[in-house]
Amino acid sequence: MLDESLLDTPEALAGADRYGLLRGVAESGARVRTAARSAAEAGIPDLTPDGRPRAVLVAGPGPAAGCVADLFQALGGGSCPVTHIAPTGVAPLPGALRWTLPGWTGPLDLLLLAGPDGSDPGLAELVEQAYRRGCAVVAVTPAGGPLADAVVQARGLAVPLATTPYDAEFDVEGAPPAAPGTLWSLLIPLLALADRIGLLDAPPEALTRLADRLDTLAERCGPAIATYTNPAKTLAAELADSLPLIWTEGAVAGAVGRHFAAELAGLAGRPALAAELPEALTTHHALLAGALAAGSDPDDFFRDRVEEPAAMHARIVLLREGEPGPLSATRAAHELADERETAVSEIQPEDGSDLETAAELLAITDFAAVYLALADRE
Repeated sequence: MLDESLLDTPEALAGADRYGLLRGVAESGARVRTAARSAAEAGIPDLTPDGRPRAVLVAGPGPAAGCVADLFQALGGGSCPVTHIAPTGVAPLPGALRWTLPGWTGPLDLLLLAGPDGSDPGLAELVEQAYRRGCAVVAVTPAGGPLADAVVQARGLAVPLATTPYDAEFDVEGAPPAAPGTLWSLLIPLLALADRIGLLDAPPEALTRLADRLDTLAERCGPAIATYTNPAKTLAAELADSLPLIWTEGAVAGAVGRHFAAELAGLAGRPALAAELPEALTTHHALLAGALAAGSDPDDFFRDRVEEPAAMHARIVLLREGEPGPLSATRAAHELADERETAVSEIQPEDGSDLETAAELLAITDFAAVYLALADRE
């Protein structure tokens, strides 16, 4: 159950935030700047590209690597195929994963490693596979770790992972699996590389605007801003006691929607389902007509409002990249929601580049996931 009174009490939020989750999201702009400096110091602006790779492969533990791959594909506009390599099993060492390169991988391909844990032996073994096949390797990982050493030995490029002092708080027992904001530390150096080799447009000035946009969003969504004017708190309150059906329109929004579902599970411990429009209209149609539908369990007048929580119902979260065009499925989504008496939460960023659009959607949904995690009470 969500304690909505806590959302508008900054002191109480700070007391509940044992791992600095809000600070982690609020520092996203600073992470972007630090990561951009790391990329520059690693020599990315001085690279002389031999041309575009045939394909880009992305690997790493946790949902961040999948989001990096999704955003690469979306921001690149299909300029180069992007493949997310999921773990294929576990390694003999406790907690270690295994990755395997696709059979077609070769010298014309580029392997990107999002390795926030620089000691992962599975990723080091993947570097060896890439070296044997002549595949170029770039990793964003803590400096001086085994993964960074493996990449250097394979004649690849290792970019130091940008961190903040609070990241150490995530090394204790009970902390969430990944610090909020880590995605930007992993993504920014890889965007700088992609810009250098011509896969997408992310010059230094674009990264500066991105950091400024994230700072502005941190002010809009921060704990001192009241719920009724705070888009992240509003979204968190609307998702209380509901199953979020995250419907997205556009490649960038699709990447953010899948990341939001992962954040809700990893940070707030809440299930959510993500699907892209127009397929979502069919994929989730049965959920809006079954036990989770708003009208399936009418409120019982005799229900104890304190001891018996309300039944969980589905709620649509519509993420859009801009105003719907003539071929948009947004109207059909609203019509289905009205037909099924299902509430809709809608997020549409202000005008900006695709990268800034991704930043706004990510910031609002990340803050919302954190508020749900902090304000949840048994």
